[in-house]
Amino acid sequence: MNLKQIPQLKHTNSGNFFLLAGPCAIENEDMALRIAERVVEITDKLEIPYIFKGSFKKANRSRIDSFTGIGDEKALKILRKVSETFNIPTVTDIHESSDAQLAAEYVDVLQIPAFLVRQTDLVVAAAETGKVVNLKKGQFMSPESMKHAVKKVTDCNNEQVMVTDRGTMFGYQDMIVDFRGIPTMREFAPTVLDVTHSLQQPNQSSGVTGGRPDMIETIARAGVVNNVDGLFIETHFDPANAKSDGANMLDLQYLEKLLSNLVAIRKTVNSF
Repeated sequence: MNLKQIPQLKHTNSGNFFLLAGPCAIENEDMALRIAERVVEITDKLEIPYIFKGSFKKANRSRIDSFTGIGDEKALKILRKVSETFNIPTVTDIHESSDAQLAAEYVDVLQIPAFLVRQTDLVVAAAETGKVVNLKKGQFMSPESMKHAVKKVTDCNNEQVMVTDRGTMFGYQDMIVDFRGIPTMREFAPTVLDVTHSLQQPNQSSGVTGGRPDMIETIARAGVVNNVDGLFIETHFDPANAKSDGANMLDLQYLEKLLSNLVAIRKTVNSF
């Protein structure tokens, strides 16, 4: 994959990791623009290539009463407005084959959720749009097995594919990141580390996923040291009241300090 082919992606010659960041789900226009504005300010200052992330709907929920979205077209139009307002690319999840063409009209990168990455029809539908495809490694899959998911995309004559590690199930209620997977998956495609989802604590008795946001910098630092190509970080100005995944999101007020530290680490790694 060539990062420079992603529309409106800036700072591609900086030597930095690239960043996919934003809220878990699009809650309304004001929150999306507010988060994007701040992340753009930080990433321009630090010269980090930035893609705004926001799910236009949430299909994978623990409980039937969990928030799933504000309406597909409404959320996708907000993603388009973010892109046009700040001149940045955007990424969103798709959950079924019919979502691919719809979302492709509004965003630059289509993301396949970890639970769905072995769904051939979904992966092929995303690939056939010609958009960049971000394949999230299933929590149940080995890094080595992701080569088959990547091949599904490239067999559709689409070389614009990346892989994201979001941790591996460790027992019933925890995740673990095996950093041996980064060099393994980088052999197949540019590799991203999903820092915040790797710190989820799923399958809680309440039906609401927990998390360890206090460990975000620890995991992110290890990823940068191990030459990961990109980082995925969900962030919100009020995680406690976010409608989805608030327990493992990074409070937006801490993002600049985190990224500044990570850029310093990347510069050191690049000097080796």
